[in-house]
Amino acid sequence: MTILLADLLSDLREDHRNMAVMLDLLGGQVEHIRNGERPDYELIHDIMRYMTVYSDAVHHPKEDLLYGAMRSEKPEMAKGLERVEPEHRELAKLGEALRNDVEAVASGAAVTRDRLVEDTNNYVSMLRKHMAWEEEDLFRRARELVASEKEKFIDVSNFDTLDPVFGPERQHSFANLLQNIKDLSTS
Repeated sequence: MTILLADLLSDLREDHRNMAVMLDLLGGQVEHIRNGERPDYELIHDIMRYMTVYSDAVHHPKEDLLYGAMRSEKPEMAKGLERVEPEHRELAKLGEALRNDVEAVASGAAVTRDRLVEDTNNYVSMLRKHMAWEEEDLFRRARELVASEKEKFIDVSNFDTLDPVFGPERQHSFANLLQNIKDLSTS
């Protein structure tokens, strides 16, 4: 499947808004941990499952395609953006570490509160900085590419997966997460 570069950019920006919601929910749960309260581990697990299954496996590779298109179509426009792909790999590692922490807790393994808080903070902090940089720099440049290449299509067939939480067909396995998102939007 191919889509217009402009549509890809629009989808990526929407993903960022959705990921920010996830990070807000995750931040609320880490506050419970910091305060010595029991967080909703099922919610944290669902957030990290979403972030590793959708964001790392679909969203970030689509951004890599955007960067690749920029490199091939307008190499001068891509200068200084070499950090896109390595940051995606680092975010995937941090996300996997946090997901492993939560799965370890769920299986009864001992994971210290400090480790859980640190791993969550590392992940949230890096992802927020990364998204802010992409919005300010990568996506700004991509808008310039869209303006000059209005009919440019990108092949996204390898990443043609619907968003399981925010997409048109929401997966039942994310019911707890969906309820928390609904609660967040009404508060």
